[in-house]
Amino acid sequence: MEQLRHMCVLAHPDDESLGTGGALAKYAAEGVETYLVTATRGERGWQGDARDYPGPAALGAIREAELRAAAQVLGIRQVDFLDYIDGDLDQADPAEAIARIVRHVRAIRPHVVLTFGPAGGYGHPDHIAISQLTTAAMVAAADASYAAADRAPHCVAKLYYMAVSHALAEAYIAVFGDITMSVDGVERHGVADEDWAITTWIDTSDHQDTVWRAVFCHRSQVPAYARLEQVPQQYQRAIWRQQTYYRALSLVNGGRAVERDLFEGLR
Repeated sequence: MEQLRHMCVLAHPDDESLGTGGALAKYAAEGVETYLVTATRGERGWQGDARDYPGPAALGAIREAELRAAAQVLGIRQVDFLDYIDGDLDQADPAEAIARIVRHVRAIRPHVVLTFGPAGGYGHPDHIAISQLTTAAMVAAADASYAAADRAPHCVAKLYYMAVSHALAEAYIAVFGDITMSVDGVERHGVADEDWAITTWIDTSDHQDTVWRAVFCHRSQVPAYARLEQVPQQYQRAIWRQQTYYRALSLVNGGRAVERDLFEGLR
C-alpha cells in the first residue's frame, strides 16, 4: 500500500498544536507521514509587556524555534514557511500565495490536506485567508495547465476544514472567556458549527499528553495558555481528547455517515 501523507496548511506558530495537534500526533504515531506549512512566524503575537516586545524579526525567530520544537514532539516530518508577516496574510497577492502553497503540495503530494474553516475560528483575517488560499491551491495543484510551480500536477484526495463543535466553543469560553477580535470596526466572535454539519470526529484521547507538551513548546505564548492547566474536567474531552473537521472535498468517499478517520476511503 502507498505510504499515506497528511499536510496541514495553517497561519501561525501554535495553530498546529492547539488547532490540529491531536490529529497530527495520532497520524504520525500510526506511521502516516505528516507535514506542516505555516504562512507566518507569528511576528506580532507578543504576549508580554508591550515595552519588552523584541520586534517582529526577533519574535519571529523565537516563534519559529518554538514551532520546530513542537513539531518534533508531534512527530511532524517537515516544517515549511510561506514567509508572510503575521497580520498581513489577507493582504498578500493571491496569485503569489497560491503558487507558494502549490509548490509544497506538488513536492510533498499529500493525500489529505487540512486547514482552517471559512470563518477562521473566530474571524481572524489570517485564518480566513489561509483557508481561502489553501482551497484555491488544491484546484491549482491538480491543474496540468497551471505552471506557477515547477513540478508535476498533484490531485489531493481529501481537503478538510477545522470545525468548532458547540462543546469546544463552550470549553474555550469557560477557559479563556469570549474570544473576540475587532476587524474593520466590527467585533468578531467565535463561530461554532452545528454538530450535524461536522462530518468527521477524531478520537485523539491517546495523544493528549503529546499535544499538551507540544502546546507548551510555545513558551512565548504561555501567558495566554497557562489557564489550560486548570481546564475543568467536563471540558477535557472537547479540548484534548477529540478533534472535529468538515470534509470540504473528497474524491474517495461521501454521504451522511460520520467519519472517524481523515483517511476513510484511502486505507
